[in-house]
Amino acid sequence: MADLVWDDVRGFFDPDLMGALPDVLVPGASVEDWQAVLDLVDVSGWKCQYSEGESVLPVPRAEVVLSRQADAECPQLVVWLAPEVLVIFRFYSADEIDFDVDLRELQGQERLDLFCGFVTAIGRRLGRPVLMDAEGGDGSHPVLGFEVQSDRVVLLAEPSAS
Repeated sequence: MADLVWDDVRGFFDPDLMGALPDVLVPGASVEDWQAVLDLVDVSGWKCQYSEGESVLPVPRAEVVLSRQADAECPQLVVWLAPEVLVIFRFYSADEIDFDVDLRELQGQERLDLFCGFVTAIGRRLGRPVLMDAEGGDGSHPVLGFEVQSDRVVLLAEPSAS
C-alpha cells in the first residue's frame, strides 16, 4: 500500500504553490549521517554524479566534502531515482542533509511512490525524520516527511482543497 495517495497530496506537488524545487532535509545530521547517505546511494545502485563546479569527480567520503574551504564552490551529488526523476544533494553543512527534488518530475502516483520510497530509505538508514518544505523554506513548516515512529512517509500539514 502506498504511503501517500496522489489525489490527497497533489497540492503539495504543485510547482506553482510549493516552488518547483522544494527543500527536503534531515535536520540535526552529522558527518556520519552524510556518509550513511552516500553509502546508501552506492549500494542502492542509483545512477549518480558528483561534481564541484564544472568538474565531475568520483564521490569522495563525506568528511572530505564537508571539510572543504569556506570559499570553495558547494559540491553537489545528483541521484537519478529513474531516468527522468532526480534529486540533488548539496553539501552546505555537516549538520543538515539537504536535497532538492523537481516537482515537475513527481507527478502522479507512480512518481509519488518512487519519491516516498527514496525518502523512506534515507529515513530508515539514518533513523531520523526526513522533511519536505516549500522551496526556500527553513524546515519549520514541513508538509510531509518520513516519520521514524510509524516507519513511513506521512502528511505533516493539511492539504488544501482542490
